Amino acid sequence: MSTIEIENQTASRIAEVRSTLAQEITGTSDVCVTCSFQAEDVFLTKLALELDPRIPVLFLDTGYHFRQTYEYRDQIAREWNLNLINLLPEKTVAEQEAEHGLLYRSAPDQCCKLRKVEPLFKAVANYRVWVTGLRREQARSRTALEESAMFQLPGGKQVLKLAPLASWTTKDVYYACQQLEIPLLPLYELGYSSIGCEPCTTLPTDPNDPRSGRWAGQKVECGIHIQAAPSAN
Repeated sequence: MSTIEIENQTASRIAEVRSTLAQEITGTSDVCVTCSFQAEDVFLTKLALELDPRIPVLFLDTGYHFRQTYEYRDQIAREWNLNLINLLPEKTVAEQEAEHGLLYRSAPDQCCKLRKVEPLFKAVANYRVWVTGLRREQARSRTALEESAMFQLPGGKQVLKLAPLASWTTKDVYYACQQLEIPLLPLYELGYSSIGCEPCTTLPTDPNDPRSGRWAGQKVECGIHIQAAPSAN
């Protein structure tokens, strides 16, 4: 495919995502975007800002992120004037480690629950629509991902969860970011393909699995994209 064909195809894909977002983002403060500051999320955030410059951008500040992630977050927040909402766990890293030790080693599911799942679900419950950068190609656990679906939170509330990039490839994302002149998180240049908390993220161990560098193979999801279990009657 020629450069011009790639550019035209990318422009068409971007237009489709803009159209999808425009159906839900109306500036009424009932839509949020979750942003890990990886490429997909930053791209979606850029498009969402076109529709609502004050759209809430939710970032899970676990306290364990790479220094580069925090620096990049601050750079984008400043340059784009983001309405950034840093979601904090109930306990600081020091408090959690004093009480439980290094949970990311001994019980990674519990660590993710305390520092990611609980803060995010509590925050997302305040909105009608939740925009995410999830893609099917990212992991085997996401192959059935829908572009639009109702998502039930632990308290029973349902929010509309949008994944407008569900069918996109990694190349699609990079082409789109390049076309919109979006600078990317510097960790990609070091070979990282899926970037989370520093203690639980390594370079990919399998070139065919972008998330193979997460949690040392102990699991594939942190839990924020898993439906809450139905309440017992």
